[in-house]
Amino acid sequence: MDRTILHCDLNGFYASVESLYRPELKDVPMAVSGNVENRHGIILAKNENAKRFGIETAETVWQAKRKCPELVLVPPHHDRYSKYSKIVNKIYERFTDMVEPFGIDESWLDVTASLHLFGSGGDIADKIRETVKSETGLTLSVGVSFNKVFSKLGSDYKKPDATTVISRDNYKEIVYPLHVSNLLFAGRAASEALLRLGITTIGQLAKSDKEIIYGKLGKMGAVLHDYANGIDESPVSVVNEKREAKSVGSGMTFKRNLSGIDDIRAGVLALSDTVASRLREYGLKCNTVQVTIRDPQFKTISRQKKLSRPTHLMKEISDTAIDIIRGAWDIDAPVRMLTITGMNIVAGYSEQMSFFGSDNDMQYEKREKIEKAVDTIRSKFGRNSIFLSTNINNDIGVDTYPSGEDED
Repeated sequence: MDRTILHCDLNGFYASVESLYRPELKDVPMAVSGNVENRHGIILAKNENAKRFGIETAETVWQAKRKCPELVLVPPHHDRYSKYSKIVNKIYERFTDMVEPFGIDESWLDVTASLHLFGSGGDIADKIRETVKSETGLTLSVGVSFNKVFSKLGSDYKKPDATTVISRDNYKEIVYPLHVSNLLFAGRAASEALLRLGITTIGQLAKSDKEIIYGKLGKMGAVLHDYANGIDESPVSVVNEKREAKSVGSGMTFKRNLSGIDDIRAGVLALSDTVASRLREYGLKCNTVQVTIRDPQFKTISRQKKLSRPTHLMKEISDTAIDIIRGAWDIDAPVRMLTITGMNIVAGYSEQMSFFGSDNDMQYEKREKIEKAVDTIRSKFGRNSIFLSTNINNDIGVDTYPSGEDED
């Protein structure tokens, strides 16, 4: 029996939440944007009126203003977005306990066990949309399918405030004509590699030779080929499901290729800051640091180094990462992507300091106090309330707090 998976995507989430606080914004072209002076001047979200002018998320403010001079810009309020994200996910939990957030405005739901209570997948999707709209004033689009990948395609297929059902009977008709970049995890690099093979649509990818795709894109190519054919057995997590992190990592493809030690250090510091902050948040330390480097030709290497003691400090992680890179990479060679990962995780590690306290011990304790103080400020005022000096006025894309992931 097939599963019934929903992907719920709140429409223009940031802009919609802002309109709840300022209703007059609903009637004008409006966008939420970052701070122009601090190189955060990109469009984070836009409403439907702004969309009609061709304004796109992630384009610069000056580009958006050229398209629509009367565009109203609003600063982001992340506390509001977090509040409404939690409210909406609680609504989802009324229909199933299998809710897996995918970012602040998207979630997967496995409603297979709820069909006898609420009707078909399409019925449940419509009930969720009605409930969210009546209780919060927000709208969402929902994709319904037999796996997570196709359900996400469904939520993107028709917007705003719509339900799209992609079944085994109609998926070729709906999915196959879509550009391959619409497929989950088919980023720009993968899409360009497929284009060089003459593959532009999901249907062409589905009908292609899997071995050829694997040969060109590696394991991810094989995964994308499966996705195009509707093969995806990945489960939807259960609400509040505890995960034991085996590693904590943060990676980034930079806006331009890094070249030279200053560029590399800026990237490493930003990523190490993310990893260290998450380790402290989870009450963990790592025994090993791993660095993954990818060049513009997608050649990738991974190297790791064991630490002398477990740590959750940015400086120790970044210093180790720089040592790894110096030993394994030509510093002047271009770098497209970096990932820093803390591995061999330990929980609740309490280090026995020397009775007299060595200089190293005291330096560690001092640094730990500073970084924990930064955590406190960020938790109160947002992650970007304090950031590294290397993040200021750079053009590599680390002017905001980098993303990251924890691996099971």
